[in-house]
Amino acid sequence: MGSPYLRGLMVLSPVTALPPSKTSKTLYLDRYRAVRRWSEQICQPLQTEDYVIQTMPDVSPPKWHLAHTTWFFETFVLLPFMPDYRPFHDRYGYLFNSYYEAVGDRHPRPQRGLLARPTVADIYAYRAFVDESMEKLLRDCGDEAIEAMNTIVILGLHHEQQHQELLLTDIKHIFGMNPLCPPYQEGTRSLLHSAKSLSSADQAWMSYPGGLYEIGHDPDQGFAFDNESPRHRVYLHPFALADRLVTCGEYLKFIQDGGYHTAAHWLSEGWHRLQTEGWQAPLYWHDRGGEWWIMTLQGLKPLCLEEPVCHLSYFEADAYAAWTGYRLPSEAEWEVGVMGSGGIQDQEFPAQDTQIPVCHPQPLSSEVSSDRLQQVCDSLWQWTQSAYLPYPGFRAAPGAIGEYNGKFMCNQMVLRGGSCATPPGHLRPTYRNFFPPDARWQFSGIRLAKSL
Repeated sequence: MGSPYLRGLMVLSPVTALPPSKTSKTLYLDRYRAVRRWSEQICQPLQTEDYVIQTMPDVSPPKWHLAHTTWFFETFVLLPFMPDYRPFHDRYGYLFNSYYEAVGDRHPRPQRGLLARPTVADIYAYRAFVDESMEKLLRDCGDEAIEAMNTIVILGLHHEQQHQELLLTDIKHIFGMNPLCPPYQEGTRSLLHSAKSLSSADQAWMSYPGGLYEIGHDPDQGFAFDNESPRHRVYLHPFALADRLVTCGEYLKFIQDGGYHTAAHWLSEGWHRLQTEGWQAPLYWHDRGGEWWIMTLQGLKPLCLEEPVCHLSYFEADAYAAWTGYRLPSEAEWEVGVMGSGGIQDQEFPAQDTQIPVCHPQPLSSEVSSDRLQQVCDSLWQWTQSAYLPYPGFRAAPGAIGEYNGKFMCNQMVLRGGSCATPPGHLRPTYRNFFPPDARWQFSGIRLAKSL
């Protein structure tokens, strides 16, 4: 733990303890291989040209994601814990550092798409080189080393899973900005909307009493990012949450009622952004001769009114809620509601033969239970009215790893849940996603709330 990049790491929220044994080494290797394989599986449908596109500063080329997640393991695991390790390339640290000031200078984010070199083949060679070294380290290290690097290895796996979701959102933006609207996933359109769906009139409300509640990560519940802690008490007034997400049909009524032309519904900054950017509908909606179509990872298709409305900014979500007379939930209300409905049942890390799912929000099936919140984690991230701020008692760790979350606690809003693009094994009720209020390219939607 002598590296200045890692100093103070162990004050992060605890992760699942893996006892130093042959079994734990096998578990490390299995998890490592599964997560690394999933990133490359996401990229299988891509052509070489697709790997290098950057359609806006927030979007990174797919090859950059593959390289950056590799750089993370090289920088924070191999260099500190493998004395004879030598970096694959002496300038890759400059190219693939994202925002870690403590690690050194880096290539400007908006210019990632200007780099033809290193090639896609170079990046896959980089991944193979680092994977080989990681496997050797995890296989050959002693019990003390396993215990010392437990936290950073597990963090690295969850870090890569975050980038797997970003890969899918960025690929969608890359394909969505192409006038040809090409599909990323061929042959999957028939899988959309196979279940009988509910009509938009079937929304119900789940009520919760006021009082003191505990939210935040329980240290006994395994991994969490540092921003999910400390666990603490909050007082909530009586409230209710909609049992499902807002549908495209419901949002279309907002559009037809002049929602994008009525300043009274909008926050001042949101109204300014709408006028500056020319928003008329959610991202990826296309008006073709009076009929709405939507761009998906399966290509362009007619808008389905029963689907959850997707790719909205916080400003749009808040304006819609104001138009309905309701509001967005706070993140504490959301967490309390979800825990009262049984929490989040996440899947394990993906198996070797697992296929990339249809990354598109599906209509709610008429066969689901009506006595709990639906579409919690498998459909869309849900905007809350909560600013992304530290929990009481939060302190960022010193060093580079402390830059992971804490320094972004300004000018961002919290989203909760998970989405159809979130990888298996990556969700929990306390997860705090966050984006600027004008971000639209993420798989984000709306769950309404009201005070009682």
